[in-house]
Amino acid sequence: MSGPDHLSGPSAGPGEGPPVRIAFLGGLGEIGRNCAWVETEGKAVLIDCGLMFPGPEMLGVDLVLPDFTYITENADRLVGCVLTHGHEDHCGALAYLLRELSFPVYGSQLSLEIARNRIEEAGCLDRTELIGVEDGERRQIGPFDIEFIPVTHSVPDGFALAIHTPQGVILHSGDFKLDLTPVDGRATDLARIGSIAVEEGVRLLLSDSTNAEEDGFTPSERSVGKVLADLFAAHGEKRVIVSCFASHIHRVQQIADAAIANGRFVATLGRSMARNVATGRELGLLQIPSDRLVDIEKTDSLRPEEVCIISTGSQGEPMSALALMAAGENRFVKVGEGDLVVLSSHAIPGNESNVGKVIDGLCRAGAEVVHSGLAAVHASGHAMREELKMLISLTRPQAFIPVHGEFRHLLHHARLARQMGVPADGVLLAEDGDVVELTAKGIDFAGEIPAGYLYVDGIVGDIGPGVLRDRRLLAEEGVIVVVVTVDAQTGRCLSGPEIITRGWVFAPEADKLLDEARDRVLAAIEDPADTNPLDFETLKRRARVALGRFVQERTRRRPMIVPVVMEV
Repeated sequence: MSGPDHLSGPSAGPGEGPPVRIAFLGGLGEIGRNCAWVETEGKAVLIDCGLMFPGPEMLGVDLVLPDFTYITENADRLVGCVLTHGHEDHCGALAYLLRELSFPVYGSQLSLEIARNRIEEAGCLDRTELIGVEDGERRQIGPFDIEFIPVTHSVPDGFALAIHTPQGVILHSGDFKLDLTPVDGRATDLARIGSIAVEEGVRLLLSDSTNAEEDGFTPSERSVGKVLADLFAAHGEKRVIVSCFASHIHRVQQIADAAIANGRFVATLGRSMARNVATGRELGLLQIPSDRLVDIEKTDSLRPEEVCIISTGSQGEPMSALALMAAGENRFVKVGEGDLVVLSSHAIPGNESNVGKVIDGLCRAGAEVVHSGLAAVHASGHAMREELKMLISLTRPQAFIPVHGEFRHLLHHARLARQMGVPADGVLLAEDGDVVELTAKGIDFAGEIPAGYLYVDGIVGDIGPGVLRDRRLLAEEGVIVVVVTVDAQTGRCLSGPEIITRGWVFAPEADKLLDEARDRVLAAIEDPADTNPLDFETLKRRARVALGRFVQERTRRRPMIVPVVMEV
């Protein structure tokens, strides 16, 4: 392959029809919140609508959503949402958007069932139509002719999307890997992707960038099954507890296969695991005989060597089944020396500390713990560099935008595309909020849209950056409340100042310091140089400034100071 000439398919040239605009609402520069708006002829579809789990700096936040402002302001244009697969970072925000809008959702049956759970819990099922599609099916959705191409990933029935537009084919890879021996036999349809490239040409490729820094090929999911089988065989006398993502049906299948082959019964632990196992069995994606599947409450009546528990919590989520086990607080399972615990996953960036704490807790309880650092008990669902190169070589795109990944992943993927011969002016390094436009002249940036974080803490949108800033300050420096009662006529202090502190100093051990703080505040608000009564705002300001200076001088800390002035 020599360069741009190689990348020009027979129909890959710019289209003469109306332009196509793509706006990225999330997923570019982060792991999560995957959501893109594709528009032409005054109509638009969403590709995915995902959420992100909060980082450690987002104190008290439950979930993070895309900013829906642009979508709601252009709601009359939206003709539907198309799901590439059923992971929460691609479908988990639908329930929140459907509270404001009504639109149909297209995807595989499994993706729709996973999305349905959150939508139903939110009471929004009547605001959408869930429309199932099959492998290789083409659907006309508004002005878009969308083709659903099978790809392998860590959840079954994932799709790449070939969006046939007036400006040519836009191919979105979805989350994918090139697993040549998938557990369910459903491989990435490279033949169809190649056929599109040859017959129509790929005008723009949007490709998964998660493992763009990793050399080589992603191991097949089947390789994990062999390691799990060996672990079961080597620990025949122990109870085995395996934790993985509830959506990883193929991993659950391999765990169950290894357990049953070694004479064990299988029990699930965690609401999402029980729900997804039931859904997988109903859809024929998961094969576990009914006589080998038992309720978690019945495992106590079985011998340890007869039990396999498949649990949620592989990311160390504080209230997950595995985290509660590690803390000795799980009401179904008490972990001890007779247990083997397998964490069949990698820690998502940002979760390393939580996972480490869970492993420590399990080890303290006496369990033997196996994780991906000790054995090959996990295989990524995302393509590595050689697979990414293969997709670029196969599709021969005229233009390329890396998606799904942190900025460094996007950067390495963009460089890889240029190395593979995609013209430099056709490789765009986009981020959340960017809008790109495909026209007969080519591809270029065409503005920006709101794409900030929408935080969920109980309800949607009730906190913002200012609240998080205050929470971090309170967590790091503490708070001091100073209460003063003053005469409404003269402004003179009648009682106090009373100082209440949390997280600054421990009051019973700091009486002298608190007495000095009171004296400093009292002196500030009763300055003899002032002959006129002071207004409340001035009194508050003086109390805050005086106490702030005292705290800084004596402790070199900067707690939040809240003055309260009451009149009598």
